[in-house]
Amino acid sequence: MSDVQKVKPEIEAKYKRTKLKGNEILISLVGSLGHIAKVKDEMIGWNVARAVGVLPIANSFDSEWVYWFLKSPQAQNFVHGQATTSVQATLNLKELQELQIAYPDEKYRRSATEILSALDDKIELNRRMNQTLEQIAQTLFRQYFVDSISQDNLPEGWKEGKLGEIVNVKGGTTPSTKQKEFWNGNINWTSPKDLSSLKSPVLLETEKKITEAGLKKISSGLLPAGTLLLSSRAPIGYLAITQVPVAINQGYIAILCDNGYSNYFMLNWIKENMNLIIQNANGSTFLEISKTAFKNIDTIIPPVEVVAEFSRKVGSIYKRIILNEKEINTLTKTRDTLLPKLMSGEIDVTQAPKAYEQVLS
Repeated sequence: MSDVQKVKPEIEAKYKRTKLKGNEILISLVGSLGHIAKVKDEMIGWNVARAVGVLPIANSFDSEWVYWFLKSPQAQNFVHGQATTSVQATLNLKELQELQIAYPDEKYRRSATEILSALDDKIELNRRMNQTLEQIAQTLFRQYFVDSISQDNLPEGWKEGKLGEIVNVKGGTTPSTKQKEFWNGNINWTSPKDLSSLKSPVLLETEKKITEAGLKKISSGLLPAGTLLLSSRAPIGYLAITQVPVAINQGYIAILCDNGYSNYFMLNWIKENMNLIIQNANGSTFLEISKTAFKNIDTIIPPVEVVAEFSRKVGSIYKRIILNEKEINTLTKTRDTLLPKLMSGEIDVTQAPKAYEQVLS
């Protein structure tokens, strides 16, 4: 809602039929199919890109139920089954009209959507809290290391240097996907795809896992929990502190902090200096920051004591962020487990609160 694209009125006037009036549901039709969103009141009067389908819901129907049904595996399987894939996956709205929607009585609908919405609201509350906490941490970083520091007149104990003086960096690789003995083990292996959907810089789990044989193909080995990961290409800039030991692929720079310079310090340093990192990247096909280039970036190195004081202050902030992310993970799994069962009537909706009451408390 904070980064809205705008067009001239004469352009928008050609597409009045998709101008939002309220009570619509939006669905992505091209590429990554089936993402669903409700039109909020503040979006009334907006228009949409061609890749977004607008589904006006008649006032006589329960738009909240339709929203959740469209997010269910039943509906999503239909969407992906009807898509054409000549160049990229595309869904025709005429095909979507054939989707049959379960529509139980009002009491059931209300009870089911209240359960799902309660879970979603708690997830969103935690995400907003984490955004605020991250902003507080970044503000503290600026107070300590940016706003009051002049490069021409450094305080006593501060010095100019290279990032390589305070961090150790490692890269990774991808074991051959043709070798089945390397995959589906119990060792976490991550690519930047795992970070692309994160709302906070916290990596709790990885999509793929490798075996001990696969780990032997990665020179950097198994990196400890607490390692700071930075995606180094396509795009540069995904960030996360791992909460589990991980092996990494070649799309990362893994940062291990040395000599008292904590991962919290480096996380905020990277956020503050992302443009500088990108300026040191190169590549003809896509930009990439190499480990050598990263280590050779010029920086002002503060005293360890100052970094330790900052890290103590933000430590409790990041502990809260991590706890919130773990709760989001639990809530999301609970919601996704309940959704198809509630949409199909598999669960007695009067008993469903027992499935999430403890999580929400």
